Amino acid sequence: MIVDPAFYAAAVPATIVVGLSKGGFTGLSVLGQPILALVMSPIQAAAIILPVLIVQDVVSLYAYWRRWSRKELLRTLPGAIAGIVLGYLLAASVSDAAVAFGIGVLSVAEAGRSFLSRRLKRTPGESGPIAAAVWSAVSGFTSMIANAGGPPLMIYLLRRPLPVQQFAATATAFFAVVNWVKLPFFLALGQVSFQNLATSAVLIPIAVLSTMAGVWLVRRVSPERFFGLVYAILAVVGVKLIYDGVTHF
Repeated sequence: MIVDPAFYAAAVPATIVVGLSKGGFTGLSVLGQPILALVMSPIQAAAIILPVLIVQDVVSLYAYWRRWSRKELLRTLPGAIAGIVLGYLLAASVSDAAVAFGIGVLSVAEAGRSFLSRRLKRTPGESGPIAAAVWSAVSGFTSMIANAGGPPLMIYLLRRPLPVQQFAATATAFFAVVNWVKLPFFLALGQVSFQNLATSAVLIPIAVLSTMAGVWLVRRVSPERFFGLVYAILAVVGVKLIYDGVTHF
């Protein structure tokens, strides 16, 4: 088990924000991996957070049971699985610097997309089956490499005419399937070690509580104000990771 205080200084906030995302504040999860990637290898961070995500999925699936869009899941899951397989095949050849750089670019892009969509008031329903296949494949790939599949999926789902509850439920169900599909690939990569699992176990109580808090808050707090600060933080973290990636190439 990891005992470095610096790791937990990053891991606890990362687990909380991912839990809030799983509870309904969809999109917030993109902060979790960048925060962890600041203190450790992105690949190891992905392996540690995966069991935590699976536990959070159980809680959030219970809260949003059968509220998801079956149509959107049928559109996106095949591409996601293809992206996961590609991520597994390329995991050994992708450097930590490249992964950090990629997460940073995705983080900044997601923050910029959020800002522009608010200004342009983009009409939902613009994305079709091709966009679903492309963005879900990118989501599966980045999720396999570094648990950063949130931004690509959000780019697609935010352009669909989904009510808030159905939007949150669809994203929850999508990543619940993705996380279970990734598990055997992480086993094959040798990343699911006793040390990583023991570290994950320490974070699980925080994960459950934060997910339940997210479910509670999503019905009581306006997401718009909350996401304003979240995306500002996301942009800053993304720029830092881009810098780290460039300087280590």
